[in-house]
Amino acid sequence: MTAVMANGNWDPALSRLLVSLEESRQILPSSEEEFGFLSELLQSKELHALVKVHNKILSNGKDEKFHPTLSNSMQIALEVLDVVAPRAALKEEFKEIFMLLQRPHIQGLLCAHDAVAQKDYFPRLPEIPLEVDEDEETVKIVQLVKSNEPLQNSEGTITFKLVPADSKMGLRESKVRVRAHFDYTSTTDPYIPCKEAGLDFIKGDVLHIVSQDDAYWWQARREGDRNMRAGLIPSRALQERRILHERSQQEKPKSEEDTEAWSLALHLLPTNSPVGLCSVSALPGCQSPKSPRCASKPKTKKIMYDTAENDDFDREEIATYEEVAKLYPRPGLQRPVVLIGPPGVGRNELKRRLIATDPDKYKTPIPYTSRPVRHGEVNGKEYFFVTREKMEEDVEAGKFIEFGEYKGNLYGTSAESVKSLVNAGYVCILNPHYQALKMLRTPQLKPYIVYIQPPSFETLKETRNAAYARSTFDENNSRGFTDDEFNEMIHSSKRIEFLYSHLFDEVIENADLSSAFEQLVRAVNRVETESLWVPASWVQ
Repeated sequence: MTAVMANGNWDPALSRLLVSLEESRQILPSSEEEFGFLSELLQSKELHALVKVHNKILSNGKDEKFHPTLSNSMQIALEVLDVVAPRAALKEEFKEIFMLLQRPHIQGLLCAHDAVAQKDYFPRLPEIPLEVDEDEETVKIVQLVKSNEPLQNSEGTITFKLVPADSKMGLRESKVRVRAHFDYTSTTDPYIPCKEAGLDFIKGDVLHIVSQDDAYWWQARREGDRNMRAGLIPSRALQERRILHERSQQEKPKSEEDTEAWSLALHLLPTNSPVGLCSVSALPGCQSPKSPRCASKPKTKKIMYDTAENDDFDREEIATYEEVAKLYPRPGLQRPVVLIGPPGVGRNELKRRLIATDPDKYKTPIPYTSRPVRHGEVNGKEYFFVTREKMEEDVEAGKFIEFGEYKGNLYGTSAESVKSLVNAGYVCILNPHYQALKMLRTPQLKPYIVYIQPPSFETLKETRNAAYARSTFDENNSRGFTDDEFNEMIHSSKRIEFLYSHLFDEVIENADLSSAFEQLVRAVNRVETESLWVPASWVQ
């Protein structure tokens, strides 16, 4: 004990503890063994070293070098990805940092760092007082300071809806991003609770969903615009009901068979609800002078799905919002480019020109056929030749993204052929029938879909006749297009847009072939070098 006290380097706190221990030896009824153990522990060099380290950390804990230098490391990492992505295929160092920053563990570490740096902790609410007079109504008087806000022009009574806080829920806003598949203007919406709080958007806009707590109205802002306050947009359920109501008004039953087909109520909607579609009474606190006369049990046409003629089935698909996420270019794995459009619009020529720019880079899958091999043909060069039985078996197994019959022989494109080209590092170029989109647009293939759109009738006729374009409706390609064929092309285009426009990544109007080709080349380059929005399931 004396030796310890004589040591000037000994921690004063430990010295005081030893003195107190000796003073307590004669007072406390404890054994000498216990006092000896505590005395030995307090005089040990190991404990002295630990206390010294602890004191050193405390003395330097407020040093500026321990403060985070930034709080947006994840955002910086994403910016680095955007810069490095186009160069990942050029240099090994770029590829290494590109792959490293995409690893979930690295991104999780950066997100955790930012959360700590921003002190983004879950809030601790004050505890509920033990003594509460439940019979006495609690009243809080607040003052609204009006400025240049929507409430400034409001008059009369303003009712606020207060909901209890959920201790399991944080106050962090949602990270959900969606692509809108319809246009919305809040000023023309008679059912929005507050027109000034609405958020206008057009089809194709990416929206950041801030809150989905309300069943009818979500809060959102345009992606990338952090300065904009969140506004109200119709929820997916509300918009689906609106679209169903519009379709029900357009498709009234005209016969007994149609009436029977309408007997199936859509399972998404409550059949026992007295509230009509888009009814204002369904929106909490919302009133409007208008009251839509909607049936409480909206019906829809019962359709049997036919893989050969599935336009009617696709007609019933309701596209409102699609959850999306950023997909970064993958070195060595290129996304297939799919050209969709009506017959005769010029997809084959655009595809031919694109492949001709770099035949070693752009490839098209070799089709399969059940017809016999002709003289001079080699299996696997222009066609893969298989028996009709084998091809029908593969069709039934869903191995073909599209198939058809011509002059008694089957022709088709295999999904495995597309995957093989992608895995080999080629950019696969396809121009299938539009009904093949359902088979192509999968997380495995991740295609980039370009819709080739015809111009107006006058422009279409003028440009095709000036270029002496041959009609694709003529088997021998020996004549030009007729007016009826131009009209059929435009009519088919409108039908494709109505059914599948929500699947398009790019729309190119083929008024001038050279201009359309330049747009296509730029689009393909973006796919190879830029991060683009895709369905969230493709990334997850």
